[in-house]
Amino acid sequence: MSTAKTFKPVRKAVFPVAGLGTRFLPATKVMPKEMLPLNDRPLIQHAYEEARDAGIEEFLFVTGRQKEMLEEHFDYQPELIETLERRGKTDMIEKITNSEMPEGKLFLTRQPRPLGLGHAIWCAKKLIGDEPFAIMLPDDVILAEKGCLSQMVEAYNETGGNVVAVMDVPKKDTAKYGVLDIKSDDGKIVDIQGLVEKPLPENAPSNTSIIGRYILQPEVFDHLSAFETGAGGEIQLTDAMAKLIGNQPFYGLRYEGQRYDCGSRLGFIEANIAYALQDDEIGQDVSNILTKYK
Repeated sequence: MSTAKTFKPVRKAVFPVAGLGTRFLPATKVMPKEMLPLNDRPLIQHAYEEARDAGIEEFLFVTGRQKEMLEEHFDYQPELIETLERRGKTDMIEKITNSEMPEGKLFLTRQPRPLGLGHAIWCAKKLIGDEPFAIMLPDDVILAEKGCLSQMVEAYNETGGNVVAVMDVPKKDTAKYGVLDIKSDDGKIVDIQGLVEKPLPENAPSNTSIIGRYILQPEVFDHLSAFETGAGGEIQLTDAMAKLIGNQPFYGLRYEGQRYDCGSRLGFIEANIAYALQDDEIGQDVSNILTKYK
């Protein structure tokens, strides 16, 4: 197997955040869904911190209309910091500065029309250039001792090629996911020989699906640029990735951690409970509160 030195490093991450968040209306009528708070931080900050901890250096947001709040959240806020300093709330200052994006590391591009995840990623093509990159879907939150993307970067440094995070789902739910056609599986690394976007259970090649973490080679843009539509009449990222298989290595990583689907109200509530229970400041109180509702 090749050494890690032979593979280009993963320095950039794309965050597709142009969606309307209709499942959370009216809460998302004005506020972007990615700004909904998960415990003490918005969803987008959880994704940013996971990427930052994995060594990502440039953060590319694919946005839409009325998403200015996302950019403002990561900006320097001198008035707020000055007020906190005056009140002696140094612990709050640390939380604020931890959410600031380093200068020159946040890049924005627009997805003018909702044509699918594949189209959203294509919109970042010029910002990515000719190097491997990560994709982070903020709706997919993974509570783990080591961040999911950090685990994936470690796997990529061993395998090269393309690496996606995968998990097993109930067979009845395959129509919600991109599903793997598996060549081999050692329990951690899955060698992928095909991908199918949202297959019906009876047509699914397995019940192992991709979740919202990807490390892809730039050649995926060659296929996204064709603007071919797939499931749901949208430009599907899974379809473009499938065309890389056979030309490049393509693996799935069975990550360690618990994934929560924060694109649904129920998953979002469950994630808030899980993260609150892990919070040293309020965890025990939250546990006590939950006993009232048993």
